[in-house]
Amino acid sequence: MPTTTGPLGRIAAAMVTPFDAAGQLDVEGARRLAGHLVDKGGCDALVLSGTTGESPTTSGDEKTALVRAVVAEVGDRASVVAGVGSSDTRHSVELSRAAEAAGADGLLVVTPYYSRPTQEAVAHHLRTVADATGLPVLLYDIPGRTGTVLTTDTLLRLAEHPRIKGVKDCAYDLIKSSRMMADTGLAYYAGCDEFALPLRAIGGAGCISTVANVAGPLVCGVLDAYDAGAHESAARRHLALSRLTEAVMTGQPGTVATKALLNARGLPAGPVRGPLLDADPALTARLRRLLDEAEAATAGVTATATVTAAVTATAAGGSPG
Repeated sequence: MPTTTGPLGRIAAAMVTPFDAAGQLDVEGARRLAGHLVDKGGCDALVLSGTTGESPTTSGDEKTALVRAVVAEVGDRASVVAGVGSSDTRHSVELSRAAEAAGADGLLVVTPYYSRPTQEAVAHHLRTVADATGLPVLLYDIPGRTGTVLTTDTLLRLAEHPRIKGVKDCAYDLIKSSRMMADTGLAYYAGCDEFALPLRAIGGAGCISTVANVAGPLVCGVLDAYDAGAHESAARRHLALSRLTEAVMTGQPGTVATKALLNARGLPAGPVRGPLLDADPALTARLRRLLDEAEAATAGVTATATVTAAVTATAAGGSPG
């Protein structure tokens, strides 16, 4: 299976939205975190104002200010994708145009939630948003959060739109994902960390990762190994991350766990906004331990690979250096 980079990068962090101690948008913190995720974390894209970015709690002005700050920080070092989805078509159009004006490279548009529109209404909503700007669009398929399914037939129709380029896939439906990748040109990004490697193995474009906020090099290392043909190493790296991924993404919202870890490591995150509650000391300690263990386990994979290469080179009469 050939490995390709999607239209908006290969490994994106679903970036948290930093707030200050008073709960206000921390613009400078957002710039610092964005720079860290790109320069130290290895991400070639950042997705703002998604689920992990607490988008239901941020205003339109805050979303636009966030895009402007992150674009100014990362420049052309990474793509910046702005989450603009809402349950109000007019509001999503307004957010899309504001994001384009602020310099976003693409849009993430979630299916409208709560009102339970028909599939025809869902398609009309998403097409209307895609028509509002000249930016490429990723559809956000996450029925567990929205209560709105994107059916195979709807996706096939939406794939014909010239600006709908891909899907952030949180549907937990590998049959649907496989069908879309086989029958359309849509780029599929794993939106659930545990699917990053499996989806890549069948032709996925990359991942939009919550865990990359705190373990970017480890997330990148999985796909780097796979893309280099080191499939056994990729699998081992994936497994080394599995306990951290489970802890971050289950038991509490991923935003809560991610912000706890970022704060613990001195990176900008701040508190979560209600109705979420910040992690307590016990959860934070557990998460820190699991992150340390994942980093140590991945270092072991690297060391083993280096030793194996050296032994192979020596046996072949070459130099282990």
